[in-house]
Amino acid sequence: MTARNAALAKIHIAKNQLGMDDSSYRSMLQRVAQVDSASKLDRAGQDKVLAELQRLGFAPRTAARKGKRPNPPAGRDALISKIEAQLAEAGRPWAYAHGIAMRMYQVEKCDWLDTRQLQGVIAALYRDAVKHERKVR
Repeated sequence: MTARNAALAKIHIAKNQLGMDDSSYRSMLQRVAQVDSASKLDRAGQDKVLAELQRLGFAPRTAARKGKRPNPPAGRDALISKIEAQLAEAGRPWAYAHGIAMRMYQVEKCDWLDTRQLQGVIAALYRDAVKHERKVR
């Protein structure tokens, strides 16, 4: 993704995060950068628009993009081991557990779940084992 496309995407994410309707958004573009579409912004205009969106309350979520990982909660290793055992018993890869985490909690990896969420994944794997009549641990 080019820097231009990244900046335009960030502008549109900010618009959606702030809940701006189309007419308010276009009015803000006209007021700040004298354009009627973000595609007409140059680099300076992009910077001005992003600054205005931040002033209006847009909070970029940079931690997730930089791949920062939270400190694991106490007891996480035992829960991860339990999930690993359930996956092995089912003959499923870690991607299956990560998929459960995404569906249940909108978190991409089990590594990033807190204790309560890990217990939810364990429960889902337990229900899957019962459903498929596998040995339950």
